[in-house]
Amino acid sequence: MDIGSVIDMKELKSLKVELTRFMMAYKFALDEMNTKINILKDEFNYIHDYNPIEHVKSRLKSPESILKKVYRKGYDFTLPAIKENVRDIAGIRITCSFISDIYEIGKMISKQKDVRVVDIKDYIKNPKPNGYQSLHLILEIPIFMSDREELTYVEVQIRTIAMDFWASLEHKIYYKYNKEVPNQMIDELKDAATMAAQLDRKMERLHKEISVIKQADHEKEERLVTNLSFLDNFLKKR
Repeated sequence: MDIGSVIDMKELKSLKVELTRFMMAYKFALDEMNTKINILKDEFNYIHDYNPIEHVKSRLKSPESILKKVYRKGYDFTLPAIKENVRDIAGIRITCSFISDIYEIGKMISKQKDVRVVDIKDYIKNPKPNGYQSLHLILEIPIFMSDREELTYVEVQIRTIAMDFWASLEHKIYYKYNKEVPNQMIDELKDAATMAAQLDRKMERLHKEISVIKQADHEKEERLVTNLSFLDNFLKKR
């Protein structure tokens, strides 16, 4: 075996190790974020007797998908360039019941001590032209490897059930038509997004009204208990 082949094999092995580390960092970042989200979910269940998180789904882009995006966007085919420019390699989607839950969860995640918010895109206040709505957060979290600390990006998308339902079906329709969707259908999809947004706003209003009624009932019960306790103490003293 000549020296050149030995060097090539060493370089190939080194590249494989770096690629493995690169993808593992994103997997560990997903694990880390899922743990944080599960803790928040459990805390809400036990302390607040309410869970704003309906569903959590995570995904890791495949190497093929990453390379396609790098080629499409014209980025350099180097790991540092890919890391800096492709910030959705690790992705988490959180589905909530109400719009207010989206911002509450976004705030709680952003306040985590070892989480840095790199970018926020609010497609709820400013929907995309096709009607898409969601809150996108690009987060940077530290991952501790055996010999280094890796600062890794994770994209978190937070949306309501209605937003998620619309986005899922819109994606399937575009996939079926290979992205060549007729103009009439594009308009109908946008109308459907508007209807989903109206439903979200109506359910948000009902949620707030019920919360006010529950709070009033709770305060009424507390006053009744206080009055009964006072009456009981008064009668015992007589």
